[in-house]
Amino acid sequence: MSFSIVEAIVNLITTILSTVGLPGLFALMVLESFGIPVIPSEVVLPFAGFLVVEGVFPFEGALVAALLGDLSGALLAYSIGRGSRHRLAGIGIGHLRIDPQHLDRMDRFFARRGELAVVAARLIPVLRSYISYPAGTARMPVARFAAYTVAGSTPFALGFLYAGILLRSHWNLISQEFQLLDIAFLALVVAVVLYLVLCAAGVLELFTLHRPRADLAGSEPAGTLGGRPPP
Repeated sequence: MSFSIVEAIVNLITTILSTVGLPGLFALMVLESFGIPVIPSEVVLPFAGFLVVEGVFPFEGALVAALLGDLSGALLAYSIGRGSRHRLAGIGIGHLRIDPQHLDRMDRFFARRGELAVVAARLIPVLRSYISYPAGTARMPVARFAAYTVAGSTPFALGFLYAGILLRSHWNLISQEFQLLDIAFLALVVAVVLYLVLCAAGVLELFTLHRPRADLAGSEPAGTLGGRPPP
């Protein structure tokens, strides 16, 4: 008998939402927004939409609970990122080390494009759960971070709630598609962990982008004329 990780997660989520109600929806969205990877909002919200159709949840209540949970988890992750900034410099193993210039680059990025980064990330599954940590580390103003978190989370929550409403009892078609990601997800995790371990051990070099250097292959040595030494 085969076992699906996603199926077990879906059963847990539906049980919590069915028995606990809107507080359960709030709690699940807090965990998802905080970055707990086993709580995908792409499953939580469609089932909540199905419960709206069934008359268990009011639509407005489900939306508010989802957004409040999303914001609460994001602010918690933000505070951890901000509070741990002074501990990050110098942390690492082997080639994997955070230097002060990395933090400076992060600060400059969020100063220029922080709002866009937060809104865009909140619309992308998985990534939406982790943008809060670098935003906090870069000391993005908390009020601005909260506003743009809500701005990005609202269409995301509306879209998946509405999908559950449209699919009704077939809402689990979404979760069935996630079963195809079981093997791919585990393979990706194993590959990333193995790569980081090899980098830390010095077997591989961490991939970085270098500025292209000028091609000097066709240049002539100084003091020559037409490729011939001076008379």
